[in-house]
Amino acid sequence: MTETTDVDGADAGGSGSLTLALAQIRVEAGAVDANVDRALAAVSQAADRGAELVALPELFNVGYFAFDLYARNAEPFAGETFTRLRKAAAEHGIAVLAGSIVEDLAATETVETPADDGLANTAALFDADGECRLVYRKHHLFGYESAESELLVPGERLETATVGEFTVGVTTCYDLRFPELYRQLIDGGVELVLVPSAWPYPRIEHWMTLSRARAIENQAYVATINGSGEFDDATLLGRSSVYDPWGVSLASSGDEPALVTTEIDPETVADVREEFPALRDRRY
Repeated sequence: MTETTDVDGADAGGSGSLTLALAQIRVEAGAVDANVDRALAAVSQAADRGAELVALPELFNVGYFAFDLYARNAEPFAGETFTRLRKAAAEHGIAVLAGSIVEDLAATETVETPADDGLANTAALFDADGECRLVYRKHHLFGYESAESELLVPGERLETATVGEFTVGVTTCYDLRFPELYRQLIDGGVELVLVPSAWPYPRIEHWMTLSRARAIENQAYVATINGSGEFDDATLLGRSSVYDPWGVSLASSGDEPALVTTEIDPETVADVREEFPALRDRRY
């Protein structure tokens, strides 16, 4: 039995449409096994509901605010958490954005790393065959009332991948405050940006406004995947949402565990950019 509830959104209805699911799972500090089990259950539920892509929150296995547990629970890229999610993707025939884990860079041997040692906040996108198509390490590390910038190595690469007919990019949480990163993705052809996050109370307006702004200014879908749960010094605010290229919220949740699903269509991106050609009007 999972802890998720269903939150359905609008049906895009186009021939190239994609059913997207955001798994807003409960995240407990340091409860890696229980957290990963919740993630796997959400992947299974998303597949049962016909989703073709499901995304998980930032540091869903250890918990973002469990800073003192990062080193103890760090894994190589090919460690247990990503291996279990990769196998689940193949088993259920669904693409999975494994929101992020604390990666042990020194122990990673299967993918390129930004440093020979240290820790990173690392997300991976596995396709429906369980193959890794994208690796993203959080570029902007949070320093405000957070130990992240002291504990982690920032990412350097900005990759894209194809899921269905969508070109997909990934950023993580605090990255939302840096619009230039999204411009790079858009210039790389991205139509959908997935944003795994661990955004806490009380900054609800920042969360919603920045997410919507990134969608509007880039005329792209932006899907923000937050966690649910309480830590010693923070409570995650949930509110996972999918914004269309006009900035309209197609589906969203409250702060409790939820599985948010909606249909999105790359033709909508093309139509919006043609109708209102703001991206073509840019001057450098």
